[in-house]
Amino acid sequence: MKKFVTIRDIAREAGVSINTVSRALNDKPDINVETKKKVLEVADRLGYIRDATAVSLRYGLTRVIGVILEDSSNPFYSEVLKGIEMAAKKKKFNVIFMNTERSYELENEAIKTMIGRRVDGMIISPTQEKCDDIKLLSEKGIPFVVLGVHFDELNVPEIYTDDEKGGYLATKHLIEIGRRRILFLNGFTYKSVAKMRLNGYRKALKEFGLEYDKSLVHEIEEGYENAYNKVKELLKKGIKFDSIFCFNDVFAIGAIGALKEEGIKVPQDIAVVGYDDIYFSKFISPSLTTVKIDKILEGKLAFEMLHGILTKKTGKNVKNVLDVELIVRESTIDKIGE
Repeated sequence: MKKFVTIRDIAREAGVSINTVSRALNDKPDINVETKKKVLEVADRLGYIRDATAVSLRYGLTRVIGVILEDSSNPFYSEVLKGIEMAAKKKKFNVIFMNTERSYELENEAIKTMIGRRVDGMIISPTQEKCDDIKLLSEKGIPFVVLGVHFDELNVPEIYTDDEKGGYLATKHLIEIGRRRILFLNGFTYKSVAKMRLNGYRKALKEFGLEYDKSLVHEIEEGYENAYNKVKELLKKGIKFDSIFCFNDVFAIGAIGALKEEGIKVPQDIAVVGYDDIYFSKFISPSLTTVKIDKILEGKLAFEMLHGILTKKTGKNVKNVLDVELIVRESTIDKIGE
């Protein structure tokens, strides 16, 4: 029994030329529909597996892309990755994924690994602690798309959301329901995402004539436990606040856990707004008011941007800014819908 089925085997079995088999397998338009169907059925019956190395040598593409994400434990990224994979599958691309755990050093190593694997291009969600590795990719002409953040100092292809608008909508909502001392649990502002959400927070305060109070703004590391611990710490110190705007839903869930343990009612005593609208934000108790990002769409568009660069249908410095919307649930409005 032969180890591998070749296009010659398919041609012999289907009674067509090797060239016809090649055109059918590569989805060329200049082939009869019935012939193509017959070839594909024979290929499937014989168990044909495409030789990726041969395709790479012939066309200069591996049909593999690398995806480098900050934190695969955050449900936000699992949905983004799902969107990337869905779009890649449609174009018959495979995806290699690496996690950097929010470390610039691991990010740098991941990029080198992807280059070593000869991926056609990369989608990267960078730490933004430094930008030397992104500069290097740009200088070397390696196709890539930056996901989720914006570099002021670099002119590179990016897809990110309108984070200033998101920060504004969240804060405005809290003010409109009567909250005045709004604690902001933010990420680190060397990242554009945190910086822009802070800008939106300040914009809403200013619009409603409220003073910006530095004691109510705290930058913390990612993770449920960090938000939980920060809220506990601030309550112990006697810092007064009537609401919390959280950098993401993960922070919000941690914050709500801390409030509940202290016997503080959400939203009656303290209202909470998250960000991202991760899948289970609507299932926690109380359900979470949050700023929605279409994460699967962001992933799909990131791949489409990269594919456009690879096929030279898209410019190398395109910016794609996605809209956001506020989803109001029980963590800010008691007995919503009644």
